[in-house]
Amino acid sequence: MFKILMICAIVGLAAAFPVEEDEVIARSEDVRPDGFVASLETKNGVTEQRSGDEHGNIRGSFSYTSPEGEHVLITYVADENGYQPSGAVLPTPPPIPVEIQRALEWIALHPYVEKEETEAEEEKEE
Repeated sequence: MFKILMICAIVGLAAAFPVEEDEVIARSEDVRPDGFVASLETKNGVTEQRSGDEHGNIRGSFSYTSPEGEHVLITYVADENGYQPSGAVLPTPPPIPVEIQRALEWIALHPYVEKEETEAEEEKEE
């Protein structure tokens, strides 16, 4: 019973917590048969711009200030290849180790060639 009471109390507190919405300073949307252009700017410095064409390809960017005070800018493209974001704050994969690069080069220079059945049978007979 105590667990149910605690869960209800936590849910009630979460529901009562006020959500602050920043005031929109500028907003524009222009929808045309050949695409669209839209932008948004809020009082706290969040900005967003996006545009799209009639084929469903979208390009855009958004920016904001992180809690650490750093300006964050993300640009993106969404097309037949999927969503492709880019920005200085996005994680990047580590470099490929030198040993792995050498192994890949060796594999490329020495591809595996499967012997034909007749050659394999001849080797068995000898």
